[in-house]
Amino acid sequence: MRSIWKGSISFGLVNIPVKLYSAVQNNTLPLDMLDSRDHSKIHYKRVNEKTGKEVPYDKIVKGFLHEEDYIILEEKDFEDASPEKTKMIEIENFIEKADIDPIYYETSYYAEPETQGKKAYALLLKAMQETKKAGLARFVLRSTENLCVIHSIGNVIVITKIRFADEIRSAEDIEANTDVSISKKELDMGIALINQYSSEFSITEFKDEYHEELKRIIDAKAKGQRPTIKKLKPKKDVGDDLYKQLIQSLDVKKKGA
Repeated sequence: MRSIWKGSISFGLVNIPVKLYSAVQNNTLPLDMLDSRDHSKIHYKRVNEKTGKEVPYDKIVKGFLHEEDYIILEEKDFEDASPEKTKMIEIENFIEKADIDPIYYETSYYAEPETQGKKAYALLLKAMQETKKAGLARFVLRSTENLCVIHSIGNVIVITKIRFADEIRSAEDIEANTDVSISKKELDMGIALINQYSSEFSITEFKDEYHEELKRIIDAKAKGQRPTIKKLKPKKDVGDDLYKQLIQSLDVKKKGA
């Protein structure tokens, strides 16, 4: 793996030099866009809107539209905006990981210690494991300031980017219509159904079945075969009686077990 960021994690007066590596990968099928007439690949080009000519990547700069003119920003400008945050992940405080709503989570990176930082790295890792706490910090990656949670997975420190509060849209406009009457017996049955479906979380039990099925169809078509398609199972109509639906759901789960 190639590191995407080099800098340090700052823990009080302790400085831990680290490299960051992407902890996630995209497993979607690499589908190309083609011209339906001759199956030629479709290419996107960076084109100058005035000349209509393609612009080489090394000639592209970033600019901010100020009134009617663009202010051009260079790489040094991004570093000068906050030089410490481009090279430092400074832990501002420690929190309970469970206090962070999942809606804030983005992507994760593995932190690998440089040789001179291994002992301090191990100390931070073990201290977080013992206290069951996670660090909250900010740093700059790809010219953007990021809020992040520093936590442990196994024996590795992980940096997980989270969204700022103003990046989360308000749910006020969502019409959930929860102001309805729920009887005690319906609520009791709903809780019973949740308990019946409850289990220890194990991510390895979940596979991308749609992805696998799509690959099977591609393999069949590559061999000139007609792929067999799974039929959609019709759902049994149980009417609009919520209590009856809950009772039948519990029965189905029992039979499945």
